[in-house]
Amino acid sequence: MTWEDVVADKLKRLEATIPQEWRLQAPPTEDSVMDYPKKSGIMTPEEIAITESSATDLVAKMAAGQLTSVAVTTAFCKRAALAHQLTNCSLEFFPEMALARAKELDAHLKSTGKTVGPLHGLPISLKDQFRIKGLETSMAYVAWIGKFEEGNSVLVDLLLKAGAVFYVKTSVPQSLMVCETINNVTGRTVNPRNKNWSCGGSSGGEGAMVGFRGGIIGVGTDIGGSIRVPAAFNFLYGIRPSHGRLPYAKMANSMVGQETVHSVCGPMTHSVADMRLFMKSVLAQEPWQYDSKVVPMPWRQSEEDAIKPKLSSGGLTVGYFNCDGNVLPHPPILRGVATVAEALKKAGHTVFEWAPYKHPFAVDLTNKIYAGDGGTDIFNTLKASGEPPIPNFKELINPSLPKVDMNELWDVQLQKWNYQMEYLEQIRLVEKKLGREVDAIIAPITPTAAVRHNQFKYYGYATAINLLDFTSVVVPVTWADKNIDKKNEAYKPITEIDGVVQAEYDAEAYHGAPVAVQIIGRRLTEERIMAISEEIGRLLGNEITP
Repeated sequence: MTWEDVVADKLKRLEATIPQEWRLQAPPTEDSVMDYPKKSGIMTPEEIAITESSATDLVAKMAAGQLTSVAVTTAFCKRAALAHQLTNCSLEFFPEMALARAKELDAHLKSTGKTVGPLHGLPISLKDQFRIKGLETSMAYVAWIGKFEEGNSVLVDLLLKAGAVFYVKTSVPQSLMVCETINNVTGRTVNPRNKNWSCGGSSGGEGAMVGFRGGIIGVGTDIGGSIRVPAAFNFLYGIRPSHGRLPYAKMANSMVGQETVHSVCGPMTHSVADMRLFMKSVLAQEPWQYDSKVVPMPWRQSEEDAIKPKLSSGGLTVGYFNCDGNVLPHPPILRGVATVAEALKKAGHTVFEWAPYKHPFAVDLTNKIYAGDGGTDIFNTLKASGEPPIPNFKELINPSLPKVDMNELWDVQLQKWNYQMEYLEQIRLVEKKLGREVDAIIAPITPTAAVRHNQFKYYGYATAINLLDFTSVVVPVTWADKNIDKKNEAYKPITEIDGVVQAEYDAEAYHGAPVAVQIIGRRLTEERIMAISEEIGRLLGNEITP
């Protein structure tokens, strides 16, 4: 059997999971499919209302008996089916399993009067790295198709304990190591707001699914922007927690055992309130009892409470930068950073220009780490099935790339540690100069708004933060506007890659594309950075997306 035969069988099985009555008769021809659920005839007005609610409202209504999990799960399964048919965002879809779980939860609530946990009855979508017993976790590798899981990832178990319902696992790029979502199994996932734009990656299927509201909380992973980029490209909130805050154990991955820059997991949501619901629900299950790498740190309400007086009194001290020394972002992103800085200033907060410390060094070091095995892990996985590499990362899996030996690895890890300490020193020096604590830093997450396909060329705004292991929350800001975001024809690129990125900018092509920033804090400052991000969203009027 060829790899193409394996893929054909997989696609046939995936299509069969969508009930006939949920299938599109004729796909829309418009570039945007955001309004399609309302005019599809497949979803009822009640189901539309459910999928356009917040997670916090839905769990409250289910706990009070005002909604059933079956009703909520059916609504999201229908919308997820539409999302996949319109954006190609799923690798596994299992509505029957989801509805069986929902019925059990409804029966438990009816018989006991109690919920199973804080997420009781809530459908949650998962990136296809999470293992669910009885399902495949191909992660878009042809060689992994047909291998069915005998157990769950730790986070899956903990979310089940909290009362969640699983119904879909979403698409990823081959290898996970690019910020676009394309593979040889399901092809390309597109952005629901415009099929000509990328949905981001590697948690791009989650970005498209939650952006389309086929999901309300979607769980992704991030080693170089893979939560934050899809969140930014789909006008969502997304958090990259510091390593050790949430459990990653027993998940599928590329380059398993690479410990220099850790991949982490986290949610993408439409609001910080829903993000907080997820974080608190998982931490309440004491994940450090199940994953040895998780820091025994419950949700710290005291940390959130400590920042609240600053939020209400204009007492924040926030740095910002709009260029990392390698690539200047496109005009919409520059305007996005300026918009957030001005909104904070207008609210009375102290905003100052932050000098990004040695970010080009951090980007180069991180790229060296990613390619440290010469592409052997990924190349061997592709070789097992015979599938070709996607063009987006050919150089990464070239087996002729030099491998890092153990002494070189030790040196790289020391360089990382030294860089992390030097960055902390820079923060201390600024705090001494200002005479006050620096609460956060505003920065681009990508140099572009939701990018056109195959044009994502520079990852540095994300990867530098991964190397530092800082907490980062993406906040949606605005939309690219061809009438405002004119190309600066006089600009001279500062690096070769900057020239490549600048040449891609076309104000007409990016008109209407989502624009976002990331809010960065020190390691393990999730509660504070989420609270600051929520306040920024409130100031911008974007905290709840209609």
